[in-house]
Amino acid sequence: MARLTGKVAIITGGSQGMGASHVKLFVAEGAKVVFTDINAEAGEKLADSLGDNALFVKQDVSNEEDWQHVIETTIAHFGQLDILVNNAGITYAKSLFDVSTDDYLKIVKINQLSVFLGMKYAAAEMKKTGHGSIVNISSMNGLVGGAIGYTDTKFAVRGMTKAASLELSHYGIRVNSVHPGVISTPMIHQGDTDDAVKQFAKAIPLQRIAEPEEVSKMVLFLASDDASYSTGSEFVVDGGLTAQ
Repeated sequence: MARLTGKVAIITGGSQGMGASHVKLFVAEGAKVVFTDINAEAGEKLADSLGDNALFVKQDVSNEEDWQHVIETTIAHFGQLDILVNNAGITYAKSLFDVSTDDYLKIVKINQLSVFLGMKYAAAEMKKTGHGSIVNISSMNGLVGGAIGYTDTKFAVRGMTKAASLELSHYGIRVNSVHPGVISTPMIHQGDTDDAVKQFAKAIPLQRIAEPEEVSKMVLFLASDDASYSTGSEFVVDGGLTAQ
């Protein structure tokens, strides 16, 4: 039997890259999936390719009313909520001296505030059934230093995961964070970066960057009942980078 049969999931940032990979795998594993993104064109196209078990909803993940709408739509369409994957995120390739206050607040809203809002509203639904799994996508830069703004928010996601896991465990809700390393997604292929990525791959113990599906399989595990005794923990998918 598929690992997510009978379960309903919300996945943010699901129109492309790692998020789209999560959506496809969850549907293939039997879940009904509501996935969200600011990119409506790509989202609608992906939903059309996946059939009745996938529904796209346009969402600004930093907007509280949008979160309420996504939760309400999920319950109205599929009748329950079992899984939340907080995947949406952005990054800047700017130095400390070049990041403006507006830049900083934007990345905090999308990478950090969105996770808080998602957990708050999803957990309220999960409490009603006494079970649920929340998977927050952090980064290896939630464990070690990296770009200003991005690193800050990814450390925050790690901390929020631990705090929420302690509170929500009493309701049968598990909360874990996933920490990807260098993954082949549009985020790392911005501009003329291919040569730099290839060079960086040489410093990875496994000598390559990962495919999105390799992260999705970890997310699937945490979302499923196979991870029934895992909560408040970090799961690293980085090819050994943070082991050095």
